[in-house]
Amino acid sequence: MEVPAECAGWRLDATLAKLFPEHSRSRLQGWVKDGLIRLDGDEAESKRKVYGGERIEFDLGAAVPPAPTLAESAEDIPLHVVFEDEHLIVIDKPAGLVVHPGNGNPTGTLLNALLHHAPQLAGIPRAGIVHRLDKDTSGLLVIAKTLTAQTDLVRQMQARSVKRHYLALVLGNVERDGTIDAPLGRHPLQRTKMAIVRAGGKEARTHYAVLERFARGTLLECRLETGRTHQIRVHLTSIKHPLAGDAVYGRNKCGDARLDAFSRQALHAWRLALRHPATGVEMAWESPLPADFAELLDALRHE
Repeated sequence: MEVPAECAGWRLDATLAKLFPEHSRSRLQGWVKDGLIRLDGDEAESKRKVYGGERIEFDLGAAVPPAPTLAESAEDIPLHVVFEDEHLIVIDKPAGLVVHPGNGNPTGTLLNALLHHAPQLAGIPRAGIVHRLDKDTSGLLVIAKTLTAQTDLVRQMQARSVKRHYLALVLGNVERDGTIDAPLGRHPLQRTKMAIVRAGGKEARTHYAVLERFARGTLLECRLETGRTHQIRVHLTSIKHPLAGDAVYGRNKCGDARLDAFSRQALHAWRLALRHPATGVEMAWESPLPADFAELLDALRHE
């Protein structure tokens, strides 16, 4: 491929971003740095200026070989696949399943299961995972099966066009619908927790609506405008309505033994909507409440 004359005077990375819009600029910069994209047969820096007519050599197959450490991490773990084609997978994650390996969870994660289900994901950064759910949060997740799909989904996330809706059972009586707009960051003292951090925190916004009220709890629908770590859990705790069962952010009790004894945070990602990365068609999926959550609601309704 030749550099078009219209790109004369541009940086090489800007030119590549125009010619290969299906890949992120940072990914292209990484391939240039690794010598996998060459200009007139030579390695080049991303900041190098082009003048038009240069020959770009780009071997995508060499650029994205399967990562051996990922390929060796496949585990035969059952998955509930809601939708799958050659571009993406939508998973209904059960509570208790960790999304990505980490300290204390080196195996047995969603990533390990995905690598067994679709081995080609070893060639995609983070095995195609573009967003996460906490270990004890259930519900819908989308995974990219190609680099192009991953870049598109990440851009949709950044543009906040991916719609993620959650069902949250909180302690106390929430009087009305509302929005929590409070920046989040690492807790200044407890580094495993997140907190509202006014100075230096990342923008975070959660919209919530009351669906149903009980004697000592309220069922909410939460819609994320941003997707920060533990966002719903921290935001709802900040308005004195922590999630039932949240041992990290909601240690106070409400006096209802059923709510106080719930074994995990009562949070379920029930609806996911996005634009298909290849066809551009708007798509949406819904997930029924898992049994433990549904049984708790039934018990509260029959007081």
